[in-house]
Amino acid sequence: MSTLINRLLATLPPGHPGLFNPWADRCPHESLADGVAGRIQRLKSHLDCDPSFILVGEAPGYQGCRYSGVAFTSERLLLEGRIPRIPAPTGRLSTRPLPFSEPSATVVWRTLRELGMEDETVLWNALQMHPHHPKEPWSNRSPARAELALGTPALKLLRRAFPNATFVPVGKKAEAILRDADIRAAPYVRHPANGGATAFARGLRGVA
Repeated sequence: MSTLINRLLATLPPGHPGLFNPWADRCPHESLADGVAGRIQRLKSHLDCDPSFILVGEAPGYQGCRYSGVAFTSERLLLEGRIPRIPAPTGRLSTRPLPFSEPSATVVWRTLRELGMEDETVLWNALQMHPHHPKEPWSNRSPARAELALGTPALKLLRRAFPNATFVPVGKKAEAILRDADIRAAPYVRHPANGGATAFARGLRGVA
């Protein structure tokens, strides 16, 4: 697993303008001195399974993976100890007065638990770095096409590492990125954001 993590993370550039690499870059608003190491360890723990499904979103958000190190996973969910294979942190991850709670993360993990898929699912993003506006780390923006291409080598590594897993794109953009990367995937499921929770659950139930 250490070899897989090292190879995945080696595909991503640190310090890229407008993109935050959670496993290489330190955020000025993180509360732990070993924030990068913690995110690497959480990702390693998350991938330590033989998944049946790999859900692929578009890119990390500042309320989720930027601090947790795991796609569709928020600081609040980690602190509650609700994520399989990942022990609850002993302290806060961000300097925000209250722990970050990402709506999409809450819906994704709730649905995985309801369908009994939480122990056999890996969460990932087509672009693994957080796209943000200049000098605004607590912001999200749509990644450019050239930025999305940075995530393709890691996607292909993940495909080879878990050849029996079904890739499930979360949203049409993720579906297009997987298609461009020549990675066979199930039909996309609706992204849970912006009122899509019910459709997301219905789509995932169809895949499972």
